[in-house]
Amino acid sequence: MDSIAQDPQPAPGTEEVLHVRTGAVARIILNRPRAINALTLPMIEAISALLNTWADDTSVQTVTIEGAGERGLCAGGDVVAARREALAGTDHMAFFAAEYAMNSRLASYPKPVVAFMDGIVMGGGVGVAAFARQRLVTERSKVAMPETIIGFFPDVGAMYLLSRAPGELGTHLALTGATVRGGDAIATGLADRQIDSGQWPELLNALADGGPLPPVGDTAPSSELSDQRSWIDECYAGDDAAAIVRRLENHPNEQARGAGEILRQRSPLSVAVTLEGLRRAATMETVQEVLDQDLQIADHLVTKGDFAEGVRAQLVDKDRSPKWKHARLEDVTRDEVIAAFG
Repeated sequence: MDSIAQDPQPAPGTEEVLHVRTGAVARIILNRPRAINALTLPMIEAISALLNTWADDTSVQTVTIEGAGERGLCAGGDVVAARREALAGTDHMAFFAAEYAMNSRLASYPKPVVAFMDGIVMGGGVGVAAFARQRLVTERSKVAMPETIIGFFPDVGAMYLLSRAPGELGTHLALTGATVRGGDAIATGLADRQIDSGQWPELLNALADGGPLPPVGDTAPSSELSDQRSWIDECYAGDDAAAIVRRLENHPNEQARGAGEILRQRSPLSVAVTLEGLRRAATMETVQEVLDQDLQIADHLVTKGDFAEGVRAQLVDKDRSPKWKHARLEDVTRDEVIAAFG
């Protein structure tokens, strides 16, 4: 995108994060475009260091988070590396601990953060954007937490927001990992406003001049997901994942049945643990509480769940044929779910 061509400098420790000061705005630019800016541990450490540097800099009024290239802000975290560490018996939690600490820092940052959620924003990409003060989607945005297909769960604090979405919209997104456009992201609380992607330079100039974001864009674009609230709220109610999938499969609505088919493809253990985590997150008061829970769940699913197999099937061998520990959601016991929470 044009906004990178303003003499950005590599962050300390990696060239995969750039930073540049433009007037009153300090910009973080994720710079791994061939991987849709997927986060590595050095990138996370660099982002955290920049946030710490600018927190007490009185000349910085706003921080922005952007992605290099045209494909998206960030496609997620480097789960292939996390899987490799886990299989090798080394510190597989270093990545997640650093990532969740960065998410916490963003959620409590003392200055306004503006996230440009253009293009693909998934997994860890939601983590760097969803707790910003202003979260801007565009006509090109594709937002998702697709972790249950890799034997994981919607982490990076996302369950704090998804558990607070209207009705059961957040439950639908968390369990299926469905990808949504800008209007749905706003409707579910993952974004604030939809702008035209070409308006970003104009908004950057306003921030550089020390002003607030101009009132451009739409805070309530149409949401296809909201139009489906009747079957979503009906089917996803309750705490029993197996009952949810059966309601979906037997529903007269075609989209509901399609969601049921999707859930049958996901890791049964991950779906059941995600539902439990989501219900618990709804009772938590802070993002930090949810991130603490995320750390516990992550360690359990990486070491005792379907994470290694899911990442293998989707991202390593790419055969899309995972062999989950359980054949069906009905086979996951309550004790196995509770074990993920310590």
